[in-house]
Amino acid sequence: MNNLKKIAAFYGEVNNPLLAPRGVYLHQHTLVVSDTGQNRVFIWYNFSFQSHQQSDVVLGQKENNDTERNAGKMVSASSLQYPSGIWTNDEKLIVADAWNHRVLIWHKMPSHNFQEADVVVGQMDFKSNQTNAIGIGKAPTAQTLNWPYGVYSNGTALWIADTGNRRVLYFSSIPTTNFAAADAVIGQETFADKDYDNNNAVWPYAVKLSNNGAIAIIDTQYYRVLLWNYWKDALTKTADVILGQKNINDNGQNQYRLKPNANTLNWVYDACFYKNGIAVADTGNSRLIIHHQIPTLHGATADMQIGQPNFETHGETSLSMKTTFDNEIYWPFGINCFNDILVAADTGNHRILFYR
Repeated sequence: MNNLKKIAAFYGEVNNPLLAPRGVYLHQHTLVVSDTGQNRVFIWYNFSFQSHQQSDVVLGQKENNDTERNAGKMVSASSLQYPSGIWTNDEKLIVADAWNHRVLIWHKMPSHNFQEADVVVGQMDFKSNQTNAIGIGKAPTAQTLNWPYGVYSNGTALWIADTGNRRVLYFSSIPTTNFAAADAVIGQETFADKDYDNNNAVWPYAVKLSNNGAIAIIDTQYYRVLLWNYWKDALTKTADVILGQKNINDNGQNQYRLKPNANTLNWVYDACFYKNGIAVADTGNSRLIIHHQIPTLHGATADMQIGQPNFETHGETSLSMKTTFDNEIYWPFGINCFNDILVAADTGNHRILFYR
């Protein structure tokens, strides 16, 4: 893991490029990408690590090159508006349809364009897309969502980063009916609360689990990643480890410094457990941070970074500005892994990067 090598930079279909993709998930040979800027999700069932490849399915739009919000009509079981986080195991597909304030579930992998989802979480039906199912100013419940940006499953349970409600919802099983109620909440005392304090994620954008049951909640607004050694502990106690800050009360960009370092974060949006360690999408610093082992101390120093010449640099140069730095990354949002492959949504450069 000490020598991650870039194996591909992927831009989508020929003459139909990605625009600001925020979500990405690789499982076996299946690649799923939230083409967020164009309100669609692409699926490749036999991804081959080329720079361009024709997709097998596009969700959210009738045609591959359509891009309108909710397909230019009212919200439906087939439409998307700003899709973000993704999870799949090649059997089911789960998409955080963030600006429709819902999560969509396909219990079998989609086989054709604009395919309807089987289940909606966060709304009473597929024709609704109000904040917390009723509208702005209403208290959340165990059934509602407000800007959900992140999803994760272990194949049985489901976790949703209910970002706008400042919480993570836990479902003991992947819902099979619309408007299902969560079984537990992380980050709030009750389902009706949405206040915040330093002990919980203020803006939880993503949630991930390790194979050993550790959980990471990415707290964008406080520039940190909260880690628990076991996911059930997140229901009742504060995080065991904080990445990006020295303690639970600090919330400074790059720990109140002008420049980043090996132990700082800035507008972090995602993370994933990679081999024995953890990788972090340090979005505001336009880099990926790698810890070879899961840290045991707050503010731990990373072992390596990808995207900048060194830990002290935080350039935000787009490829459109004719940079010559091959490993440049510009505002990465989504990051995931499968076996020895690390995959990142290089959002500002409108591409997906793969490392082995």
